[in-house]
Amino acid sequence: MAREKLGQQELKAALDALGGWTLAADGLSMSRSFVFKNFSEAFAFMTRVAMAAEQLDHHPDWSNVYKTVDVTLNTHDAGGLTELDFKLAKRMNGYFGS
Repeated sequence: MAREKLGQQELKAALDALGGWTLAADGLSMSRSFVFKNFSEAFAFMTRVAMAAEQLDHHPDWSNVYKTVDVTLNTHDAGGLTELDFKLAKRMNGYFGS
């Protein structure tokens, strides 16, 4: 899987196609909050994402408080966003239903 930092044009196109994610001011990460009906739904989402993250060998920075899961993605060893971040974000959006 490519771990090369995306250029500005690639980054903009990928982010526009994704939906729901916000680019950090420094352009090196993106984030999103997922809000569920309850803790059980949030935990089930995190379990599905954990399995996808293991398959991709790419893990999110995230936190969970009751029914909210806050996620930040970037590829640390590339120093920014890569194709892997967008693959995982797309899976998360799919699991969330958006």
